[in-house]
Amino acid sequence: MEIRKVGVVGCGLMGSGIVETCARAGYDVTVREINQEFLNGGLARIQKSMGRAVDKGKMPAEERDAAWARIHGTTDIKDLAGCDLVIEAAIENMDLKKQIFAELDGLLAPHAILASNTSSLCVTEMASVTKRGDKMLGMHFFNPVPVMPLLEFVRTILTSDETMTTAREFGASLGKTMVTAKDTPGFIVNLLLIPYILDAVRMVENDLATKEDIDTAIKLGLNHPMGPLTLLDFVGLDTTLFIADAMFDEFKDPKFAAPPLLRRMVLAGYLGRKSGRGFYDYGK
Repeated sequence: MEIRKVGVVGCGLMGSGIVETCARAGYDVTVREINQEFLNGGLARIQKSMGRAVDKGKMPAEERDAAWARIHGTTDIKDLAGCDLVIEAAIENMDLKKQIFAELDGLLAPHAILASNTSSLCVTEMASVTKRGDKMLGMHFFNPVPVMPLLEFVRTILTSDETMTTAREFGASLGKTMVTAKDTPGFIVNLLLIPYILDAVRMVENDLATKEDIDTAIKLGLNHPMGPLTLLDFVGLDTTLFIADAMFDEFKDPKFAAPPLLRRMVLAGYLGRKSGRGFYDYGK
C-alpha cells in the first residue's frame, strides 16, 4: 500500500513536529485539534520552526512555502476520513487514545493504517477498540521531530507484515533511521532511559553529588551531549514521571519507581524548560 495522505491527531509539541516533517517530505497532511485556539497555536509553531530552518539556510523559502501549502488544519475529526495513515499524538491518556482510535476506525477506509506516537502506553490495548488490529502500530517520534533522526516502531502481536513494510517505507521517505520494538512499556529508548534518569534524581535526593557534577561527569566521562538532569529538564519532569509510573505499574520493578523528589518537583510546578524551572532555572 502507498501512503499519499497523512492525518495527525493533535498539534501540540510532538504533533506539530510530525505534521511539519510529513509535509516537508511531500505528503498532504491534515491535522486535527480539539479547538481553534490549540490549532492556531500548533500551526504557528510549525510556521516558526520552518522559518528558522529557512533563516539558517537549511531549507529554501520555496520549499517552506510548498510544505506549508500541503498542511490543512481542522477541528473536525471527520476531515481525516480520506487519509491513508493517521498518527495519533494526543496527550498520554489511555482512555482518550482509545476513544480517538475507536472513532477513527469507523471513519477510515479499510486499507488505512493507524499509529500512536505514545512513548510508553500499550499499543495493543489501543488496538483492542478497533477492527483493524493488523493495521495498527506505534510510531514513536522524538522531539524535536524535524531534527531528531530516530523513529521507533512498536509492533504488537496483531500488526501484520504488510503494515510493517508500509510503515518502514513511510519512515524512510521521512529520512528517519528506524528501529523496531515489541509492545512492552518503554519500548527501547525509554526502557533504558527512565531508570538512568531516575537514578540521577536519587543521587541528588540522597546528596551524593551536585546536579552540576553529575551532569558534567556523564558529559565528559561518557561523551554524552548532555547530562541526565539537563536531559530531564528538556524532556519534562511531568512527562518523565508519567512514563515512570506507567512502567512501574506494568513491571512492579523498583528501578522504575519515581523518587519522591521528582514527584514533589512536579507537584510544585517545576517541570523543566517548558515551565522555566526544573533542576535548573531557565528564567534568565
